[in-house]
Amino acid sequence: MTASMTGFKAGDVIWVAFPHVESERSTVRPALVVTEKMVGPNNGLLWAMMVTNALRPDWPGDLPIEHYASIGLPHPSKIRTAKIATLDASGAEIIGQIDDRLLAEVRSVITTNLGG
Repeated sequence: MTASMTGFKAGDVIWVAFPHVESERSTVRPALVVTEKMVGPNNGLLWAMMVTNALRPDWPGDLPIEHYASIGLPHPSKIRTAKIATLDASGAEIIGQIDDRLLAEVRSVITTNLGG
């Protein structure tokens, strides 16, 4: 399901083109929306964190997604809170949503990283 330009909310798990820090390319992959509203010109951007395969080596701040299949993720996954990006929402597609407990953990990591 594709959300309208204002239909994304914090906790949505989406398929979206996510940039690589290590190169100039992007890959369509799952990501977690962390903003309550769209940002940027014409409200066409959103802030999201990378969702990656749980088998990848852990980074500080990684948070496991316990019920990955019910969210629509194809394999065990985790939120890589160290990789947050501003993304074009026009091609993003909602596949599910994390629970309130995990969203609270994500928000705690954001607050800690911002020094708040």
